Amino acid sequence: MRISFSRIMTAATTLVIAAGAVSNAEAQRPVVPGMGSEIVGVADDFEDEKWGYIPRDPKSTEDIDENQRGPMGRSTNGRWYEGIKRGHPDIVKRVSTPSGGLPGSTGSLLLKSLRTGIPGQPSGKMHQDDFVANVQYRLKRTINVSEAPSVTTRLYLPPVDTWENRSGPHFGFRLALETTAMTDKEVGVGIFKRTKREMGNEVYWPGLFVEFESKSDSGKDADFAYLRVRSNQRGGDFRGPQITTTGWWTLGMSVTPDGMVHYYASPGVDELTEADYITSQFPYDYRCERFRTFFYNVCSADDDRRWSTAFIVDDPKVYVVRPQGQMATRSNNRR
Repeated sequence: MRISFSRIMTAATTLVIAAGAVSNAEAQRPVVPGMGSEIVGVADDFEDEKWGYIPRDPKSTEDIDENQRGPMGRSTNGRWYEGIKRGHPDIVKRVSTPSGGLPGSTGSLLLKSLRTGIPGQPSGKMHQDDFVANVQYRLKRTINVSEAPSVTTRLYLPPVDTWENRSGPHFGFRLALETTAMTDKEVGVGIFKRTKREMGNEVYWPGLFVEFESKSDSGKDADFAYLRVRSNQRGGDFRGPQITTTGWWTLGMSVTPDGMVHYYASPGVDELTEADYITSQFPYDYRCERFRTFFYNVCSADDDRRWSTAFIVDDPKVYVVRPQGQMATRSNNRR
């Protein structure tokens, strides 16, 4: 059953989207995610009825208390692992594909969390868990930006009345990218330790977030949701398209050889097209050089009471337009 959000789109929202966009004159033509050839052996379709996940709790919370708590969780097929910075969702479970999903799909993946912070220490503040695709290690290399990589995923948004009653980010679909930039490096030991700035490898994580404004918090007549884009050149997030209906959505991001990230989204499960374009950005003013992987974020209030919204993902895929080296690919005949 679909339940619609408020369909009011204010002029201010439209202006924010326009302000976040980068002029096409500054960049190469965007690549629609899903163009080119699919990389075989990475990502997942969750069709195996024996699909499973080994959590290996307690989970990692390096982003909060610098505690990695290994060994990390892993899926039984070797295609997913626990994020070392934030840990895995509390529930990682193969489920039957909800109505309206991809034709022929019988299995999808439920991601849901209650305790997203430090194990045993509820904070009452929003924290998040990561579920990371094992792309880089299965390929035994990163994907060069000259290959024009992209990722697509299907995301199921449950009925609005089942969402965690909390304003803020609820879910993220993100990339892990690398570039060369000025970084902080610790040198020396003990009291002689100091930090120096030097050129080095920098990892950053652009993405699309499902943002929710609860009517309980806002005082408005209806709940409101939209996609939030991370990020513009200054590192700031900005508002993207409004989400006016629940059910299945298709999200995608691509990177062109100039290092720019391109964002797309559309309700339904159809392949993305140029009409689904949102924006193009150099997040944090970085120009991407290498693609590592993609991952999902699950967010909750971490109050030991409210479960996160029960999002379901299906059939994520990684594509390249110009594959290089020894890598199994499958042509996308729909293009």
